[in-house]
Amino acid sequence: MCLGNSRTGTFIGFTGLTIPPYQTPASPCTEIGWRLATTAWGKGYGFEAAQACLEWGFRGLGLSEIVSFTAQTNTRSFGLMQRLGMITRASDDFDHPMLPPDSPLSRHVLYRLSAGQCRLT
Repeated sequence: MCLGNSRTGTFIGFTGLTIPPYQTPASPCTEIGWRLATTAWGKGYGFEAAQACLEWGFRGLGLSEIVSFTAQTNTRSFGLMQRLGMITRASDDFDHPMLPPDSPLSRHVLYRLSAGQCRLT
């Protein structure tokens, strides 16, 4: 899903569901992810778009669980995952297999949300 500013038509980011082509502690899994322009941060766009994707995943596709993960340093994404009702367990943290082990972004935190836990509005 592409996101844009309705007044200006400016592209501000995207969110969507994907199946990671590499192993995670939740594999096989469906991941929700997002990327937003910094000018769009803190305005609720990511939350609204992520809720729409979760609704599609759970109600439209019948998924039982959706995960999200990000580098340990990405606290803004943690906040969004938590606002969506996702939960994390330290045992699910992992080193991203597509990044070099010495990368400061290598260590990832995984959040999970089951269909039964999802609070769709």
